[in-house]
Amino acid sequence: MKIVVLAGGRSTERNVSLSSGAKVANALRSKGHEVALVDLFLGVDLAHAGAVESLFTKEQSMPKYQISDEILTDEAINALRTDGTRGLFGKNVMPVLAHADIVYMGLHGEDGENGKVQAVLDLSEIKYTGSGPLASGVAMDKKVSKEVMKYNGIPTADFIAVREDQRHSFTIPFGYPIVVKPSNGGSSVGTHIVHAADELTAALDDAFRFDNEVVIEEFIKAREFSLGVVNGQAMPAIEIKVKDGWYDFKHKFQPGHTDFITPPDIPDDVHREMQQLAIKTMNVLGMENYGRIDFFWNDDGLYVIEANSLPGMTPLSLLPQEAEAAGIHYADLCNSIVMGKWDIYQNRKQK
Repeated sequence: MKIVVLAGGRSTERNVSLSSGAKVANALRSKGHEVALVDLFLGVDLAHAGAVESLFTKEQSMPKYQISDEILTDEAINALRTDGTRGLFGKNVMPVLAHADIVYMGLHGEDGENGKVQAVLDLSEIKYTGSGPLASGVAMDKKVSKEVMKYNGIPTADFIAVREDQRHSFTIPFGYPIVVKPSNGGSSVGTHIVHAADELTAALDDAFRFDNEVVIEEFIKAREFSLGVVNGQAMPAIEIKVKDGWYDFKHKFQPGHTDFITPPDIPDDVHREMQQLAIKTMNVLGMENYGRIDFFWNDDGLYVIEANSLPGMTPLSLLPQEAEAAGIHYADLCNSIVMGKWDIYQNRKQK
C-alpha cells in the first residue's frame, strides 16, 4: 500500500509531529508499505526529489527528528518557509497526497487536529487515518468538547470559557487553585495551574498568546491517567507520575522527568470503568479509528480531562506504551491504525 505520513505543519507542536511522523514512517515501511514522509508546511521540492512515485521507493532515506522542549512561535515556524508563499499547505503537498492509497495523519496541535486539513482531504477524496473534520474540531475545542461531554453525562471538571474581549468582565464560580488553558491546542502549551488571584493575569496573558478563547477549569487533585482506543479496542490505561511539578510540555516529551506505569495499580473495576468511559467519550464526540482519552481519578471517581484525536507516536508518547503493554508492538500498532481506517472506508463504499 502507498502511504504518505503527513507531519510537521505549523502548530506549536510541529517538532512533536515530525518526531512522530519519522517513527511512524519507518514502522510502516517495516510492514512492507511504500511510504513517503511529507512536511505539510514545507512541502516537497519535486525538482530535487524527482517524480512523485520516487518518494515512495524503499531507497528513500527517512530523516530523524529530535524534540526540543522549546515551544515554537508563529514567527519561528513561518521563517522556515523561504519561498515567500503563504498558507498551511506547502509546495506540491496535494499532488503527493493524491498518489497515496491513504494518508497517515501524523499531525499534532491546532492546525493538524482541528479538522481543517481533514476537510481539505475529504473535499479532494483523499483517504486518511483518524477522525473526520467535525469530530476532530469538536475534540480539539476544549469548550465544545466539555459541553458535549457534560450533556452526555460524562464526568469532567467544572469550567468556564472566556474570550479575550471578556478577560476583564468574568467571574470564576469555583475557588483556587484553577487551571487556565487555551481552548484550542495540545501538549499543555499555554496551560497554567493558578494558585491565587494575583497569578491569574500572567496565566491569561500566556494562554491568550495561543488562542482567543481560554478555558478556566476547577483544579482536581487526583492521580492522572490516559487510555487509548484503537479500532474499538480499549488499551490498558497508563498512569502518569511526574517527578516534580506537573505534566507540562517538558514532562511530556523529554526523558527522565516522568514515570509511566502500565497497566496501573488501580482496582480492576476502576480500570474497566475507565476503558468503558474512554470508548463512550470517543463515541459521543464522533471520533473513529483511534484516539486517546485523558483521565483524573480520586476518591470521588473518574473525570475525563480531554480527548485526543491524533495521539502522539513519539518514543515517550502514551498510546504506544499502552499498546506495548497489551502485546501490540509499535509497527503493528501503526499498521492496525492504517488498516482499521481502510476498512472503515471500504465499509462506507459498500453501503
